[in-house]
Amino acid sequence: MSRKTIQAELTVKKKTVITPHYIRITLTGEEVTLFANTTPGTNNKIFIPPAGIDKIYFPDFDYEKRQWIHQPEEVRPVVRTYTHRGFDAVNKEMYIDFVVHGDNGPASAWAMRCQPGDVLGVAMHDRATELVPPADWYFLIGDATAIPVLSNILENLPAGAKGRAIIEVHDEADEQVVHTSSGVTIDWIHNDNPEAGSLLACTARREQLPQPGVSKFAYVAAEFSTVKALRHYFRKELNWTKEELDAFAYWRAGMSEEHSASERHQENAEL
Repeated sequence: MSRKTIQAELTVKKKTVITPHYIRITLTGEEVTLFANTTPGTNNKIFIPPAGIDKIYFPDFDYEKRQWIHQPEEVRPVVRTYTHRGFDAVNKEMYIDFVVHGDNGPASAWAMRCQPGDVLGVAMHDRATELVPPADWYFLIGDATAIPVLSNILENLPAGAKGRAIIEVHDEADEQVVHTSSGVTIDWIHNDNPEAGSLLACTARREQLPQPGVSKFAYVAAEFSTVKALRHYFRKELNWTKEELDAFAYWRAGMSEEHSASERHQENAEL
């Protein structure tokens, strides 16, 4: 890994069921302090070891050939992109939240079966990141996978900020307590089959937007087709500038992370 990237093998300390479809994994280890300069809400890579393997075999990087050298298949971890929910330097704890809808995905399956003492690899860029720029009015839109980043944004907005947040979850039981000192109001909408389509785009279109002259910013994190539709809405229909929108496709319905990566990255780059 480069000097700008940090990685650590951490240990599961505890598992907390936040809602019926949401699990928080508390990780611990001496190397947690390596992540002290990172920003909660930013993406990381998690490395899930194969069954029966109690060590993380991180890939190596060949700087001469500029390519990754992967470990043998029998010890090679599954790599997934997740979000750094929180960090406690005093207790040397890191928190990563997982959406669970059965065991059809390796990360969801791991979160459901892991026990204290199990290991997980974590890697991310060693830098602080501004999640949103200063603005008077914010429009935050996301599905269950976006709750960690949206929660961090809401928790850190200034008291004078106003706006709306729309968060889509399975049902009322999956709504979470999100603290904010800002004037942003949160609307939870329910969708028990997000794979079949999201309600976020049509709901966002019905929201009343700020008057001209008010500085504004929209943050979108959801499934690929939802992000594509909302990017078109903000950039093409409303003519918001690229500086007024961040939109990230976290996943694509019916496709694994590996198979959807190139299309999601292209969509994420098209501001």
